[in-house]
Amino acid sequence: MHSQFFYLLFNLVFLPNLVFAQEIALTFDDAPRSDGNLYTGLKRSEILLKKLEQYDVPQVAFFANSNKLDDVGELRLKMYGQAGHIIANHTHSHPHIHEVGVEAFIEDIKKADQILQELPGFRKWFRFPFLNEGRDEDSRDRIREALSKMGYINAYVTVDNYDWYLESMFQQALKEHKKINYELLKELYIQHIWESIQFYHKIGLKALNRPPKHVLLLHENDLAALYLDDLISFLRGEGWSIISPEEAYSDPIVDHLPDVLMNNQGRVAAIAREQGIEKRNLVQMSEDEQYLEDYFSKKKVFR
Repeated sequence: MHSQFFYLLFNLVFLPNLVFAQEIALTFDDAPRSDGNLYTGLKRSEILLKKLEQYDVPQVAFFANSNKLDDVGELRLKMYGQAGHIIANHTHSHPHIHEVGVEAFIEDIKKADQILQELPGFRKWFRFPFLNEGRDEDSRDRIREALSKMGYINAYVTVDNYDWYLESMFQQALKEHKKINYELLKELYIQHIWESIQFYHKIGLKALNRPPKHVLLLHENDLAALYLDDLISFLRGEGWSIISPEEAYSDPIVDHLPDVLMNNQGRVAAIAREQGIEKRNLVQMSEDEQYLEDYFSKKKVFR
């Protein structure tokens, strides 16, 4: 009995990373996404809200593109905000910095700010489209300075993944009236996200010498509506706590803007790159369209 007590005490005192290492917030980009081939946008929002309530997740964040705010789109964001979730800025039109230029990109952020700030649950959080902060230091730094002047935080992610491409394959299969193995699709969807979490968690531990409060990148799409409850149950079953985005952004790395151009794999990967870890070790194999197509074809998810 005494040996068991001292073993537990040792783990609590001397191995805190093992005890408190597994916290993650859920965030959804590109809201409010248009109707899919499975759900209308409104139905998707209703399903997401119902599952978040049923599974006791009081707060997630939806990063919105304000050019999608027709009457139904605005209603959907209000539904999220009124339910206690966060609405944040993902630009007005989701542009590429290198295509529109820095000044136009900053104006796009400002336009979204003017529209979104009227919504319940709005926070001055900004997430870069494509997680792309600029291809050169001048672009990166000018945008960072503009965000600071506007009172925004850079609402980074720590766990990147290709859920958006899984959704693309799913929507194409629906469009082509293919037979879909939904149980296998659920398994592979959760597997893809889980492997991404494990991959970036290991990078975070190596780069920070501690576990970060993670921020998971998802998209407001039909796959999320289908399997969010299963994903939450799986993560909790693996010992992970679902925390609020506000808690996640209390992590000290919120103030660490890495002096690198590789920011599109998330904050902990950027910090690791700043420390000299090679880029090829900071991108997982499954973040590749051809890899996913081949894998799903081999598994015969869509027929």
